[in-house]
Amino acid sequence: MQKTLGVTGGIATGKSTVSKMIRDYGFTVIDADVAARKVVEPGEKAYSLVVEHFGEDILLENGEIDRKKLGQIVFHNEDKRNLLNSIVHPEVRKWMLVRKEEAFGRGERAVFLDIPLLFESNLMWMVDQVIVVYTDEATQIKRLMVRNGLSEEEALARIKAQMPIEEKRKLGDAVIDNRGSLSDTKKQLESLLKRWNLL
Repeated sequence: MQKTLGVTGGIATGKSTVSKMIRDYGFTVIDADVAARKVVEPGEKAYSLVVEHFGEDILLENGEIDRKKLGQIVFHNEDKRNLLNSIVHPEVRKWMLVRKEEAFGRGERAVFLDIPLLFESNLMWMVDQVIVVYTDEATQIKRLMVRNGLSEEEALARIKAQMPIEEKRKLGDAVIDNRGSLSDTKKQLESLLKRWNLL
């Protein structure tokens, strides 16, 4: 039986680390962030629509979208953010589903979708079960400050912009607690994959 599994978490909870471990076991992991970059490349449908709605000022010299500039426009303007999401999100979902079908076509039994905003975007329909990568908020703040060179206030603002990790933890079918060592995280992942008959 083919299974589609979601991997989600909060900012700086270690979702990418867990996705990499899943890849190391030989599974296909389809990353929503990669998809979001792919669908706005020149020549793609979403690219044309974004340029049409946001103007050519958002382009770099090579014709690609200046993600930083576009980010600044939509970060402070909810209407524009909603407009951008309405263009990009359907294309991201389409791109991910095509890759998933390709993997199943190759005979893979399980495919993982790495979707940071799985719950916020109501995308549970895309997956059979959800793994939540968890750390407490204090750890998130510490990691974000180190990783992105943010102040405590900035780190907290980014965390507060997402659904609280404690809520996500309750919504998941399985939780990987990523507060310990990497080997501890790997042990949890391995026992979960065995429990779900994937290893």
